[in-house]
Amino acid sequence: FGSDGKPMSAAEFIQSLFETLTLPEFFDSEEKLREIWSDPTTRKRLLERLSDVGFGPEDLKTIQTLIAAETSDLFDVLEYVAFATPPITRQRRAEVSRLTLVEELEPAQMAFIDFVLAKYVETGSEELDNEKLPTLVELKYKDFLAGVEELGGPEEARVVFVDFQKHLYKPTEEYGVTAA
Repeated sequence: FGSDGKPMSAAEFIQSLFETLTLPEFFDSEEKLREIWSDPTTRKRLLERLSDVGFGPEDLKTIQTLIAAETSDLFDVLEYVAFATPPITRQRRAEVSRLTLVEELEPAQMAFIDFVLAKYVETGSEELDNEKLPTLVELKYKDFLAGVEELGGPEEARVVFVDFQKHLYKPTEEYGVTAA
């Protein structure tokens, strides 16, 4: 439904979203969207703000289906709607980010990030929320405290979890990968 309460077609809905998302109050460039989406805290705020103006998670998932991007991230949906950038799959995004991460992280940290990436590929960016970190550590290590220690302590575990997301949402062209 539109802001006037009347039903909208899929095309009208996407056009409405496009008009809303081009407003500078959300993001005015792909780089700004990437910066916002790369941090779990600002990503969550953006999703809340979009929901407040009538574009909640279900609406975004509807658009994801309409543009045949079910295996892509919601980031790719927003990027497509706002900037006509072809979406890529979560699998491709994970593979590309891993190329750099494997060189930067300790083996134990990389093993954890591989686990997180597998969950991300399976279900999407919801797995990357700050609130999911304790659950992910528990799932991977079966013992939360041992898992945190394996990752270098509580602060290091959080830093690894948040920082890897900056790699996940870098422009894929930087790695010589085109949208597929």
